[in-house]
Amino acid sequence: MTHRRIGPASLVRLLGAWRGEKTGPAYRQLADALRLLILDGRLPLDVVLPGERELAQALEVSRTTVTAALARLRDDGFLDRRQGAGAKTRLPAGPGDRGSTPLMLGPMSEGILDMAAAAPPASDVVHQALAAALSALPAHLPNHGYLPVGLPVLREVIAERYTRRGLPTTPDQILVTNGAQHALALMLRLLCGPGDRVVIDHPTYPHAIDAIQRASCRPAPVGLPGEGWDVEGVAAALRQSGPRLAYFIADFHNPTGRFMSLEARAAIVTAAQAARTTVIFDETMMDLSLDGPVTHYGFDEPDEGLVRLGSVGKSFWGGLRLGWIRADAATIQAIAVRRVSLDLGTPVLEQLACAHLLTDDETALAARRVLLRERRDVLYRLVREKLPDWKVSLPPGGLSLWAELPSPVSNTLAATSERFGVRLAAGPRFGVDGAFERFMRLPFTMAPDDLAEVVDRLAMAYARLRPGAVPSRGSLGAMV
Repeated sequence: MTHRRIGPASLVRLLGAWRGEKTGPAYRQLADALRLLILDGRLPLDVVLPGERELAQALEVSRTTVTAALARLRDDGFLDRRQGAGAKTRLPAGPGDRGSTPLMLGPMSEGILDMAAAAPPASDVVHQALAAALSALPAHLPNHGYLPVGLPVLREVIAERYTRRGLPTTPDQILVTNGAQHALALMLRLLCGPGDRVVIDHPTYPHAIDAIQRASCRPAPVGLPGEGWDVEGVAAALRQSGPRLAYFIADFHNPTGRFMSLEARAAIVTAAQAARTTVIFDETMMDLSLDGPVTHYGFDEPDEGLVRLGSVGKSFWGGLRLGWIRADAATIQAIAVRRVSLDLGTPVLEQLACAHLLTDDETALAARRVLLRERRDVLYRLVREKLPDWKVSLPPGGLSLWAELPSPVSNTLAATSERFGVRLAAGPRFGVDGAFERFMRLPFTMAPDDLAEVVDRLAMAYARLRPGAVPSRGSLGAMV
């Protein structure tokens, strides 16, 4: 079996200023920096590190320093070295779980503030769109209503929307689905078989990981660096893993909110074409640019091998349960043939409502962005003020902050915070093999007053995890 390898340049880039202002021997600082990369998921498990001589040259340190650092990591259980096989990353207790608190969807118990789902309430125009759909429905009632590829009028509207945004598209390149998650499941069913690898950015959307694993496929994670994407790491994973699919949230990434440049997209697609891997760009967040207009299209796209998933869930309302796939016409037809073994299409009423929403959507989306921008700024300010030792940055779009905690207590904090009336999705839910215990996703989809209450409760829950700290608010003592 061939294991994935990371090149010395990629590893040096991930390590960054690993020496910094720290004290202590260089080998210990290097070991600590590598350990943190493994724990945070930026350096995936089962990846073979560069050789000692090669790594020493890249880091500009002595080979003795590298040898001692790797020996320390092996002793601590973070590396597995077999004769002639190189040093391979691992966790001391074996692969971890993805969090003790799953993403719970559905009604909340009284008094619980739900921060586990990054999903805003319905846009004001949703009711109006459903009313318009009811008026248009009688014209469709004489037909059988089973449409595996989708209602023609909606496919035309979606295709025109892509064309208007700079990506010429025809209706035969669109298939309507029951949300973007359904779209991903259909793509996995079409292209993958048991044991196939799927390259993903890491962290990523939890239900995408679930879909990949339920299809009996194996996620091949590539960690996100401090900024942007590790294009070289993605290209290496494509070469070495032999994946059938590669899945990325390039537009206001969930959970980090970052945005992939057109240059990075073009490089990843080029590498995937060379590896004969189909690339999926999940565009469910693409409407949620909060800091100005964004160009989503503009590089030379291949005719085949690039698939885009869209949805109205984040832009308008998750309750509509409607998404789509944009791909070449042959791929769309192949999906439609396989889809009928699962379901016979998306409900007509919802399709009519979405055709109404997407025909002239910019006014409603502009209002949505204003609302989310205000809530993002409120949550960012509150976290900086009341949880000052947490590291957060202001994302350019999306629905959440990705907070870095001082210590690996994400799962414990998620369990503790529920006793204070806040439900959270712990960091490991967004990764594989127990990564991201030092991270927490904080959606900014609630009203500002509710966000203030959430941060107050979260600060008290976090205080319980720090020795000597005592919650300052007695009004919630009964919830502990």
